[in-house]
Amino acid sequence: MESLRLASFSKPSSLTIGGSDRSSDRFKKVCFPRCGAWNILNMSLDVRSQQHLLRHHIGRFEERTTFYKRIDKKCLVNAASGHPLESEPGAYKPKSIGDSFKNALDAFYRFSRPHTVIGTALSIISVSLLAVEKLSDISPLFFTGVLEAVVAALFMNIYIVGLNQLTDIDIDKVNKPYLPLASGEFSIGTGLMIVTSFSILSFWLGWIVGSWPLFWALFISFLLGTAYSINLPLLRWKRFAVVAAMCILVVRAVIVQLAFFLHMQTHVYKRPAVFSWPLIFATAFMSFFSVVIALFKDIPDIDGDKIYGIRSFSVRLGQSRVFWICIVLLEIAYGVALSVGVAACCSWSKLITVSGHAILATILWNRAKTVDLKSKAAITSFYMFIWKLFYVEYLLIPLVR
Repeated sequence: MESLRLASFSKPSSLTIGGSDRSSDRFKKVCFPRCGAWNILNMSLDVRSQQHLLRHHIGRFEERTTFYKRIDKKCLVNAASGHPLESEPGAYKPKSIGDSFKNALDAFYRFSRPHTVIGTALSIISVSLLAVEKLSDISPLFFTGVLEAVVAALFMNIYIVGLNQLTDIDIDKVNKPYLPLASGEFSIGTGLMIVTSFSILSFWLGWIVGSWPLFWALFISFLLGTAYSINLPLLRWKRFAVVAAMCILVVRAVIVQLAFFLHMQTHVYKRPAVFSWPLIFATAFMSFFSVVIALFKDIPDIDGDKIYGIRSFSVRLGQSRVFWICIVLLEIAYGVALSVGVAACCSWSKLITVSGHAILATILWNRAKTVDLKSKAAITSFYMFIWKLFYVEYLLIPLVR
């Protein structure tokens, strides 16, 4: 076998101990078989590697032992002092009952669509004031009648908007992902429980009050709201732009004005049904406003409507065209209101009606010119602004005399 000398692996050579390279008997050559040398080197490396790993694991073991000693010491101290065991920083902390309740309340607030709730309450209060003929009519009887109507109507309002969300979960994931059903905060079972409970409560309250105008207002709203949303043959009227607009117009402009006025006039005050000039004005004005709301609400939702085959006016005509149609319709309504104000009998009513509607018309036009129709956020913000105009109008309507 070929020899391997420690000084060279390529050819036989002498490894000398000392400063010179001499081949004498005084210097012994150290030679090994090649395979035996490799085995010795590998064994040496393995021993060193194992020693290194052993030292590493011993160090880790000592660190862990020190860590658990600290934990045990802390637990013993807490147990001795009667304090609860403390978690290490960053440990999971479960939500408290207060936080869970707050989150559930916030989800229900969004589920109820608060801008519609406010609009319903204000409209009923405003129309009820039209039935007031003298100062003595503002009595506990008046407030009781208004409260009955508002609570029953709000229950029905939550049923209608909740049913719409239940049948539009996939669409809302595109258009309104912040709603609790679309985001997954509420399950379908929770949504069904809410809408069923509130519809039953609404009819129960309407029945025990004993007011036929109130009960019929709730019943017609129930029918139209169900037909508007539910996906059954010949129903889901929201798919058809004209029919959808008519549903909103009938509820917001006709039912709310006439039925709740008659509730106060005939049930609360026990007077004959008389349709006054302010009531006719309110119905006509809110017809314009309801059409605008029906058209405008679909402008920011055009993406989801296109995907799921909802043929709204915004899908068919385009966002910009529908936007300016809404603005023109509202300006026409304000122009009619100015004419009614000029013809008012009372000077204070004339002043408030004319100046109020002139200011609102100017604000609307100036705001509309600044809206970026390519921004969904800007369009949605303007839609909420239209609801604010809706609220203000119901503050002016009782002053029309």
